[in-house]
Formats: sequence, C-alpha cells, structure tokens
Amino acid sequence: MTDPETKEHFVVNRIKAFKYAFKGAWLLLKNEPSIQVQSLCALVVTVLGFVYEISSVEWCIQLLAIGLVLAVEGLNTAIEKIADFIHPDYHKKIGVIKDVSAGAVTFAAVIAAIIGGIIYIPKLF
Repeated sequence: MTDPETKEHFVVNRIKAFKYAFKGAWLLLKNEPSIQVQSLCALVVTVLGFVYEISSVEWCIQLLAIGLVLAVEGLNTAIEKIADFIHPDYHKKIGVIKDVSAGAVTFAAVIAAIIGGIIYIPKLF
C-alpha cells in the first residue's frame, strides 16, 4: 500500500517541475534573441498553416519541426551558459563546444526550413 504522504509529495513535486519548466521557457523567450527569432518564425508558419489550410498530417509535422527547433535552441542556450559559467574567458575547447551546440541548432533549423518548403511551396504555385 502506498503512503498517502508520498503520493502527495509526488503531485506537489510534479506541479513544481511544471512551474520551473514554464519559468525557463519564459526566461528564454524574454532574454534570448535567438529564441525570439525562432519563435517569430514559428508564429509566421503557424499563421500560414491557417491561411493555406494545411492538412492534419502537415500540422503535425510542422509542429514537430517547430518544437524541435525551439527545444534544440533552448538546449544550445543552456550549454552556452554552462560553458560561460565554467570558463568565462575565451578558451579554444569551450569555443568548440559552443560551435558544436550551435551546429545542432543549424541542423534542426535547416530541416525545419526544408519541411516548410515541402509544405508551402506547392501551395504557392
């Protein structure tokens, strides 16, 4: 039999976890220009989705691409902040870490742009 107190702590901890997650998302949107640009792009393609009445499958793929780009961009920001905290001055190895992290964002953004092209180019012509 489970302890009611343990179950209560679990629920309270999950609520706190969501609170921290939303706080982190807000901090990204408020303070990080790269996330702001990516979010603007997400807003534009979301509006385009309604304008061009994309299919349910296209919506799912588009939302997955948006989520992937924003998530990877958030992880890139976290990695950069950790790297800067660990070694505030320029260091070649930290530079490589930051470049690789930014490269991951580039992969996600390029794939998202290709997905956008596949969805929207046929609708424009």
